[in-house]
Amino acid sequence: MSTPHISANKGDIAETILLPGDPLRAKFIAENFLDNPKCYNQVRGMLGYTGTYKGASVSVQGTGMGMPSIGIYSHELITQYGVKNLIRVGSAGSLQEHVKLRDIVLGVAASTNSNYAHTFGLPGSYSACADFSLLLKAHSAADRLGIPVHAGNILSSDVFYDDNPESWKKWAKMGVLAVEMEAAALYMNAARLGAKALTILTMSDSLITDAITTSEEREKTFTNMMQIALELAL
Repeated sequence: MSTPHISANKGDIAETILLPGDPLRAKFIAENFLDNPKCYNQVRGMLGYTGTYKGASVSVQGTGMGMPSIGIYSHELITQYGVKNLIRVGSAGSLQEHVKLRDIVLGVAASTNSNYAHTFGLPGSYSACADFSLLLKAHSAADRLGIPVHAGNILSSDVFYDDNPESWKKWAKMGVLAVEMEAAALYMNAARLGAKALTILTMSDSLITDAITTSEEREKTFTNMMQIALELAL
């Protein structure tokens, strides 16, 4: 069995999966944290692997950038491969002074400037939120590992290069912690299809200070976030 975007057979993908946007981060996680990782997907360069972590089966799959892309992968993973727990492990830009470069944010909810929810035909505004059981488990894992985290609202934006470079400040005034580009769609798909989802983010840059990490750092050094996410497979 395969889909237009995933070449895996039924049973190749675990019920718990980590979803980095960068496929090379998926490769890094598989090679550095999983025992006996097996690559099940290379379609469009979106690498996917399954292995074990502390004896538990877990997969990791690149999703690309933006809500349409993670919308496709999460839909196929849930409906065609029976994935139950989807954990986005991504990078984000901090919108708050107290959220520093390399800090970790658990996305309790995902505000958005996208019209992604329109496809569901809802008679109002939908609040995209994480699964509470995964959120609680991630927070507990972070405490156990001694990794400090923030938890709160994040912004899933359709726009990376904004014609109004000050627009983020309005979201910051509402207490939004960070901006990224995928979580809202993941949360909506999971809710609609009966799965669980959580977004864990590492701050790769800051809109407050203009600090920024390199692409290689984003790929290979955000290991605290990876460790927390992998604990959710246990």
